[in-house]
Amino acid sequence: MEGTGRRESVGGQQGVIKNIERELVCPSCKELYTHPLILPCQHNICHKCLKELLYLTLEDSTDVSSEASTPGSPRIRMTSPSVERIDRLVRSASQRSSLGRRGRGSKRNSLTPKITTISCPGCLHDVDLGERGINGLFRNVTLEAIVERYRQAARAATAIMCDYCKPPAQESTKSCMDCNASFCNECFKINHPWGTVKAQHEYVGPTNQFRPKVLMCPEHEMEKVNMYCEICRRPVCHLCKLGGAHANHRVTTMSTAYKTLKEKLTKGISYLISKESQVKDQLSELEILIKQTESNGEKAKEDATYNFEKLYNILEERKSFVMRSIENSKSLRLEKLKNQVEEYQGLLENNGLVGYAQEVLKETDHSCFVQIAKQLHIRIQKASDSLKSFRPAAQPGFEEYFLDVAQEEDLLGEIAFSKALAMPEINMEQSKIYNKARICWQEPSDSLSADSYVLEYRRLDKNEDLLWNEIETANTSKILSDLELNSQYCFRVKGFRGSTSTPLSKEVVLHTPPAPVFSFLFDDKCGYNKEHLMLNAQRDTVESMAGISLLLGAERVQVGCYTCLDYIIGDTGITKGRHFWAFSIESHSYLVKVGVASDIKLQEWLHNPRDISSPRYDQDSGHDSGSEDTSYDSSQPFTLATIGMKKLFIPKSSHVTCTAAERVIPLPTRIGICLDYDEGKVGFYDANIMKCLYERDVDCIGTMYPAFALLGGGAIHLEEVITANHLDYSHEI
Repeated sequence: MEGTGRRESVGGQQGVIKNIERELVCPSCKELYTHPLILPCQHNICHKCLKELLYLTLEDSTDVSSEASTPGSPRIRMTSPSVERIDRLVRSASQRSSLGRRGRGSKRNSLTPKITTISCPGCLHDVDLGERGINGLFRNVTLEAIVERYRQAARAATAIMCDYCKPPAQESTKSCMDCNASFCNECFKINHPWGTVKAQHEYVGPTNQFRPKVLMCPEHEMEKVNMYCEICRRPVCHLCKLGGAHANHRVTTMSTAYKTLKEKLTKGISYLISKESQVKDQLSELEILIKQTESNGEKAKEDATYNFEKLYNILEERKSFVMRSIENSKSLRLEKLKNQVEEYQGLLENNGLVGYAQEVLKETDHSCFVQIAKQLHIRIQKASDSLKSFRPAAQPGFEEYFLDVAQEEDLLGEIAFSKALAMPEINMEQSKIYNKARICWQEPSDSLSADSYVLEYRRLDKNEDLLWNEIETANTSKILSDLELNSQYCFRVKGFRGSTSTPLSKEVVLHTPPAPVFSFLFDDKCGYNKEHLMLNAQRDTVESMAGISLLLGAERVQVGCYTCLDYIIGDTGITKGRHFWAFSIESHSYLVKVGVASDIKLQEWLHNPRDISSPRYDQDSGHDSGSEDTSYDSSQPFTLATIGMKKLFIPKSSHVTCTAAERVIPLPTRIGICLDYDEGKVGFYDANIMKCLYERDVDCIGTMYPAFALLGGGAIHLEEVITANHLDYSHEI
């Protein structure tokens, strides 16, 4: 038990120490600290490493002085100075430095080495050790103790013994990757003598995991792998490529594969590291879910036990009531039957009534006999009648007390959990973002309804902020008005009933408009053709229909078409800023044009006299927007896109080359137009996902109006803005 406790203690200590291992490594030698000293910049460094840094600084200064005096002399540097020489040089330099400080009148040589300043390997800044140098630094006793505890924990947990020591073996300090063995210091020096080939062997810290120096092909054991098969995703040798299983596969060089995979792995690791806060948040959420699961599970067991106890109590009460009823009925019946038995026993000879009557017959006195004989005769007559129609005073059967529990058995056998709260689902058909956001959701019809809901939403951007905004409501919809323009938002919802909550719904992403919503209605005055167009009472829907003049003019039409576009505009114009509006086109519409136009161009279109009954009328004489196709090189004060046959035809553009097929896209159910008056640009959008389908320049002069044109049958519906009329509604409505 004592040994087990000690192992657990060591294991726990090792787990704690391992988490701070990066803090125990010297930034200079990349090994565990040995006699760490605290530099003026508050970083730590080994005592030996600091001496080496001072020596290198002194050597560089000496080399500069030597090269200045003898430029042609060769420069000799010692790459592995001994600790004794370092100490000697440091002491001599310190003495020279102190002597130089004593000589007040002497001038300091500009090339005199200054060894009290070094570059800290931790922060890479120059730090001045002061006049005393190393002697003026404090030992980090606390860090030294932590390192020693780490060493002890590491040795206790993973002690690797020397493979070459005579018993008893010493703990190894190195492992040779070429010898595939572990050595202590003495054995390593003996087996890797200086100046031999073994001295060049690669060695690492003590380990039991030896890997081959070169990876060999498993199929061709004498061949090294030098290529990477991109199909099989594994290293291969040249024989595998020449005639093996990878002959027809695409391969690449090992260096290219190394670089590619290293970049991918680096990116993946960097991404995971950058998501550390997200992982911590999700871990916290999982811990909360675990606690909630444990708590809710125990509560569910308590509720189930309570419900079964209620059933037990009800059954016990009913059992007591039934038992009492049966017992009372039995007692009453027995009492009646016993009384009847006594009565019938009196009819026997010499018993009861018969015996009494026989004694009365012995009376000889007439008056006395007559006095009691009459009443006695009546009693005997009743007894005779009862004999003729015998009926027991009570029935022995208890059929009326039989309990039919078949239905109850079925009900008890079908005892199950009640309808649980189901995860709500956001209704994408009813949810939309326009001037505000209206988010609607629903629950499965076979589930319990929640008492309240919490709608969560957050903005999606490059930073991917994980902070969710929460809004509580008792209804199945919510209107939000604080969303930023031209942004993506993620939404999810969960329901509550008492202390129970549903899982979060699936997340949905909606995009806000690129600019503030421009609200307007159709203008029923300026250029409005009442014969061809029909507005509804709200003036947000216009429908094209055949007029009387068109039908009369059609009598003379034999070849071609002599009709024109009927224009209608918004009742509000734009003179500055950036604006967005949306609408929908009926799928049966024959030809519709949508866009923007200036008031100058609209006067030309709307006030030009037209006579559709005349064959001389030219439909392209300014009323058709084909002019923007033929003269797209210059900016026009209008832009109209054509819609028809359930297709959207993008206008031509001088700076975009595309085929006719590329200009035709399926008609979105909702179309949006964004006009930037100040920049002179207009964009056409799929308003369902707020995706820009096409953008071009437009000459914004005067007042720009939303412009629409219809030919033949068709209808346009302006998008209804989300106002107070769209308040939250409950699922009970």
